[in-house]
Amino acid sequence: MRKFDYRKFKDALWSSEIVGYISQIRLMQGRQESYLEQKPEELKKLVEIAKIQSTEASNAIEGIRTTNTRLKQLVEEKTTPKNRDEEEIAGYRDVLNLIHESYEYIPLTPNYILQLNQILYAHNTKNVGIGGKFKRVQNYISATDADGHFVTLFTPLPPHETPRAIEEICTSFNEAIAYGEVDPLILIPIFVHDFLCIHPFLDGNGRMSRLLTTLLLYRCGFFVGKYISLEAKIAKYKDLYYDALAASGMGWHEGNEDATPFVKYLLMTILSAYQDFEERVKIVSENTSALDMVRHAVKQKVGKFRKSDIIELCPSLSKSSVEKSLKLLTESGEIAMHGTGRTTFYTRT
Repeated sequence: MRKFDYRKFKDALWSSEIVGYISQIRLMQGRQESYLEQKPEELKKLVEIAKIQSTEASNAIEGIRTTNTRLKQLVEEKTTPKNRDEEEIAGYRDVLNLIHESYEYIPLTPNYILQLNQILYAHNTKNVGIGGKFKRVQNYISATDADGHFVTLFTPLPPHETPRAIEEICTSFNEAIAYGEVDPLILIPIFVHDFLCIHPFLDGNGRMSRLLTTLLLYRCGFFVGKYISLEAKIAKYKDLYYDALAASGMGWHEGNEDATPFVKYLLMTILSAYQDFEERVKIVSENTSALDMVRHAVKQKVGKFRKSDIIELCPSLSKSSVEKSLKLLTESGEIAMHGTGRTTFYTRT
């Protein structure tokens, strides 16, 4: 039976690359606190943008989608779900909001994980009671090969071992944090990877893992996910995500796995989010006029970019201000516009 002991990682020797990522993240963590004190109002809109992106991206990874308009309305709670996908999107929104608002009151325990999963499915009208329960039949992590056949990539723990395993990883994580012998930035990806290998629920394991990642980062003092969507970064490079999971999953049942690939992957994702946060802060801090802010944002882009990319980089500006500034930059020859309507994109000249 698989055992879990996170305190053993106090003796682990991590690569200079991983140690470097941790150092950079901690440096940016300190700078973020300073930025938030200086520009609290200007950065508030980043929170709303991140919520929408996180809800969209984490569900899209699992093939759960709706239109952009409906998504925004659902996240802002201005409408109610009208189909199964929208029910699950609304559930993700509710759990994410709860973590944003009450993370310090949500300890890592099996009961709280079950409660969060129950909230994830609280809007589900056709399968009432699907949430808040560990799996009762064996599940599998599968894929479709080139011939259209299902291939089992990984067999998670059986149902009868699942409750004990979740209890053990929660206890082991909390003990390791309490003793302070292992950096939380090492412990969090290890916990998340074990959670995914256990695959405790019949459905929603990927989304739960991403919500738990945000929760644990917040509880350990890393708030970048509040302003920059980690889920959007995972979705953008999901092949790397799945490759890291698979690489760290080899030998997992025997306790012989190498956690390094997934630790490295998640640290890179967190560091990239902090870098994006600082980029947005610079745009807000260094420029006064809307045109200058958009000009500065454009200079951060390489290759094609869309109006939505600039809106994201300039959260304090209205959509109309961004549109007007892009028009002025196009007329001045600083950027070029290509395509029309929804296919429109820009490039620097």
